[in-house]
Amino acid sequence: MPSGGSAPSGEPAPSGEDAAREARDAAFWIETLARQFPELLTELAPGGRSPSAPNPHRGAPAARTSGGAAPLRLHVSDAVRDITDGVVELDEAVHDRLRLPRPRRAQVPQRLARVAELLERAGDDPVLLAHVRDEARRMARRCARELGEAEPVVRVQGRCPWCDSVSLRAFPARRQVLCVNPACHCDDVLCDCRTDPAYRHFWPEEEWTR
Repeated sequence: MPSGGSAPSGEPAPSGEDAAREARDAAFWIETLARQFPELLTELAPGGRSPSAPNPHRGAPAARTSGGAAPLRLHVSDAVRDITDGVVELDEAVHDRLRLPRPRRAQVPQRLARVAELLERAGDDPVLLAHVRDEARRMARRCARELGEAEPVVRVQGRCPWCDSVSLRAFPARRQVLCVNPACHCDDVLCDCRTDPAYRHFWPEEEWTR
């Protein structure tokens, strides 16, 4: 992600409504990740958290294979390492982009809280908001996969306003309605459904009536 400044030259700054939507989405994924990450640490070894669980600042321990200790679950350890490093890098990137001093070392939940507190300040920088949202979403989804969480989905009656297909689904945990049709694209130039095949247009709770 480019460092310093706000929107690159030639890229329109988001409207207040667009920025607020991006910030809400980023805040949701940050909150989700902050809730999931401690649960992921308890999955490092069968039966609960391993005594050699990784330092939340960075890195993970090697697997324990002797002395009768429960073996470390390496796929979970890899996820912890990836997410921990990702949160550190995100925290540092946000501070760099906003031209703030380098952030102090902290555990993952504290770093996530720090990033969340800076979302409003980042409101006029569409590149930064999109980066925070995408990274928090990626890490939260990896957490959910390792934890075996299946997000509840409810089918919504009616047709999608954009593609006219019966593909609307409500995700209560996110408080969002999504169109799950891969071919659906809205006309919002700031919506990633136009450029990212894995992204789906969504409506937050305050837009459901409309």
